[in-house]
Amino acid sequence: MKFGKVDNPGEINFTLPKDHPDTLKVFQKETPISHPKIFIGCAKWNKNDLKNFYPKGTKDELTYYSRQFNSIELNSSFYRIFSPEQFQKWRDKTPEGFRFFPKINQSISHYKQLNDVEEVLDQFLLSVSHLDDRLGTIFLQLHDRFAPNRFGLLEKFISIWPKDLPLTVELRHTDWFNDPAVANDLYQLLESNGISNTLVDTAGRRDIMHMRMTTPTPFIRYVGANHESDYRRIDDWVQRIEEWIGQGMQELYFFVHQNLEVESPLLSAYLIKQLNAKLGYNLNVPNGSSNAEENQLGLF
Repeated sequence: MKFGKVDNPGEINFTLPKDHPDTLKVFQKETPISHPKIFIGCAKWNKNDLKNFYPKGTKDELTYYSRQFNSIELNSSFYRIFSPEQFQKWRDKTPEGFRFFPKINQSISHYKQLNDVEEVLDQFLLSVSHLDDRLGTIFLQLHDRFAPNRFGLLEKFISIWPKDLPLTVELRHTDWFNDPAVANDLYQLLESNGISNTLVDTAGRRDIMHMRMTTPTPFIRYVGANHESDYRRIDDWVQRIEEWIGQGMQELYFFVHQNLEVESPLLSAYLIKQLNAKLGYNLNVPNGSSNAEENQLGLF
């Protein structure tokens, strides 16, 4: 992922902003759970992108990946609407409890920009429905140029969205968050419809660190900079997650990207180990990545 990439990550202030005051209100509507489910994964399972993650001789990357991680942010569905049969094949290769979080196809989000999308949306949803019990939250990422003057299109899209399917929305145009009135209208629209407000933590776009959760199930896209600061940033996230758990967070979806994706499994493994050690989780640490915090020293 190149979104928010900078040439000088060491000069960026990565301090996590304080939560929006209404985030606490969203969480406090729920009964706290001592260990809510946490899903952690990468964006893709392709061997070329995750070089050295797979043991030599691995014949089926998804089968292996799904036994190391409990989820995948399925970016491939953004570029192509796969057949229902393909989603069924993927589902059948994964163990019980694994979740796919598919990105809505670009024909809907970028080419049509939510205008006149009913037919292609139905086609997309028919296909992903074949993930069945492996289907997690569906992910809508809107174009950088999708600005608040298109609020009505977003509102209409949400009105036709199936209410039984969880959805998260990522907005990238800075004006959604700069104007308090616009931001409040957005947050109300999402919260009143049970839709998550995707949070992207990336170096070059600190302006979109809204910290406003609209559901008790945060959806976090963490973009590392292939820099030693990536690990300190993960430590800060573990602390924030601990706070959220105490406030009533019900589930967490956390997907790790890197500008060079080859390092994503290492960073993901570090996050998992920190959650296990500091928050009492027992999440699987991916094979080959158990010494991630020591290995990182040779990466920079």
